[in-house]
Amino acid sequence: MILKLTPEYYQNEDVIALAKDLLGKVLYTHIDGQISAGIIVETEAYYGIKDKASHAYGGRRTNRTETMYSAGGVAYVYLCYGMHHLFNVVSSVKDDPHAVLIRAVEPLIGKELMEERRGMPVSRPAVSSGPGSAAKALGIDRTFNQKDLSGNEIWIEDHQIRYMDEEIIACPRIGIAYAQEHALLPWRFFVKGNPYVSKPNKV
Repeated sequence: MILKLTPEYYQNEDVIALAKDLLGKVLYTHIDGQISAGIIVETEAYYGIKDKASHAYGGRRTNRTETMYSAGGVAYVYLCYGMHHLFNVVSSVKDDPHAVLIRAVEPLIGKELMEERRGMPVSRPAVSSGPGSAAKALGIDRTFNQKDLSGNEIWIEDHQIRYMDEEIIACPRIGIAYAQEHALLPWRFFVKGNPYVSKPNKV
């Protein structure tokens, strides 16, 4: 049975477990009457105010990070390096700013749309490998920030795709050297052997 994830699912206070559980779930967007979707194959967990890699570390609250303080179940989208939109799932309860970055999806629905948005065939893993590419392939930009993930513009479904523990790699997150010792935490999760996982993706 295919089910849209409920707000209760996102309000799980264990962001590490949630980041792992999101693997195999299907992320949808509905834009201008057109639907596209991809299977989530790579995530990173960000552990709120205690995580030196998190935008909310130390309780930081800015116009940008305020979305993270919402109750779980909304989109947090921000611009990285002035060019890439990155899509995050806000999780946990209100004022506990946990988030899961969606780093890669495997194209599933609306493949022609993805090809058009990315200017390349879906047979090329680069079409949706890496968080900026995944967001662009699905048409996600800053207008999706704060969108309800239980709504009809962006949502996630459970298609009963499950991975065994031995099929999931847990390793350090990418591009967060500034986080000092927290850069080494194994909070990046990806499906072993999936071609759409961003590099480095070797075990």
